[in-house]
Amino acid sequence: MGRNSKLGRGHTIMVSKAKFLSIAGAGALAATGFVGLAHADGSTKDAAGPGSWWDSVKFSGYAEGGGLANPGRDKDPNNLNWGHLFTDKNDTVQLNQLSLTLERSIDSKKSYDAGFKFQGMYGSDARYTHFLGELDRVTSDKEQFDIVEAFLQFHTPWLTEGGTDIKVGQYVTLEGAEVIDPRGNFFYSHTYIFNFGIPFKHTGVLATTHVNSMLDVYYGVDTGVNTTFGDRGDNNDAVAFHGGIGLNLMNGDLTVLATTHIGPENANGNANSPPTPVTGANTELRYLNDITAIWKASKQLTFTVDLNYIRDDLVDVDGYGAAGYLTYAINDNLSFGLRGEVWRDANGFFVGAFPGNRDFVNAELGRPNTSISLFPQGTTYAAITAGFNIKPTIDKRFEGLAIRPEVRWDHSSDTKPFNGGTDKDQFTVGADVVVPFSIISP
Repeated sequence: MGRNSKLGRGHTIMVSKAKFLSIAGAGALAATGFVGLAHADGSTKDAAGPGSWWDSVKFSGYAEGGGLANPGRDKDPNNLNWGHLFTDKNDTVQLNQLSLTLERSIDSKKSYDAGFKFQGMYGSDARYTHFLGELDRVTSDKEQFDIVEAFLQFHTPWLTEGGTDIKVGQYVTLEGAEVIDPRGNFFYSHTYIFNFGIPFKHTGVLATTHVNSMLDVYYGVDTGVNTTFGDRGDNNDAVAFHGGIGLNLMNGDLTVLATTHIGPENANGNANSPPTPVTGANTELRYLNDITAIWKASKQLTFTVDLNYIRDDLVDVDGYGAAGYLTYAINDNLSFGLRGEVWRDANGFFVGAFPGNRDFVNAELGRPNTSISLFPQGTTYAAITAGFNIKPTIDKRFEGLAIRPEVRWDHSSDTKPFNGGTDKDQFTVGADVVVPFSIISP
């Protein structure tokens, strides 16, 4: 998960970790000035006074738990749903996420403003969302701890009338139609694109310039995919570029986000003990590209399209596909959703299963693990998911509670990866419950 920016094929600019740290450190140092300039008129107020900066700090959380049952479960000795990550444990009720967030959003109406976000999480999903080098050895249990995000954020009047926002620290990726936080998704299970075609998180600096009401431009550098710093936190010695453009069209009814992440992402040591260097791990690039378009056709009906392409030059493999979503709000408490996806793992390199609780992290680090893949045999995956979001009206402190039943069918065109390597098809049915709660709100 190393770190390079690339200006055209064969023309790579290497950036040292020391220089990257100096860039990130300069951004963090600037925070001291922005906090004091939190008011458009340039004045400062007592942090403890009425209407102060601290009054807009929010402390909230959510809990999510659920499970998927697979009729073919008896065929798999590892009890796995192939191609799934967060919903990988078949016929098992899981505490997916118990999350707490302390944050202050920036106010773009002010010339300068500062905010922050710290989100921690405990649950079975943390096996797959770890920043390398942070808490990845705290426990070998299925439920683990994770830092989802930890960043400072600043709004400035720089470059355009809309200004430029800057994040410094650790943050989730720009890419994809689906996100780690279950409140941002319609379905319990995730697409192949989310699981294998996009990054989860980054450590670095990310800027957003608001060119006008219709166009945002994103650009930044980071240590790679799911990585931090040092031998344990990074699996090679180069930085990566992350950026793209966002379009806000039809008065907000149509949004398009086109993003890329480019940098070496393979471990620079193999699984031998001691590891031996892997030639090209610090220079050969992995390209993760995604386009997400969301069209709100009416108050009730929304269409989403997610297009994805990933390539790794070191291993010479490709993955690509598309997912489409239709969601319809029947009333304020009930919505129906349908999702279809086709994703080509051309060499059998990207899609897999991870029986051990540390297998995913060990695979990223190039360490011994028991993960299962089809490499070098390729196949095309198809998946159709149908489900409901049921949102009962209850106490306002738990507003947003959702029950999400679903049924899903997966198919592999050329291989039999499902149900312990015996079937081309996999059926799952299940549900989860998401319970948001607010502790302190502005």
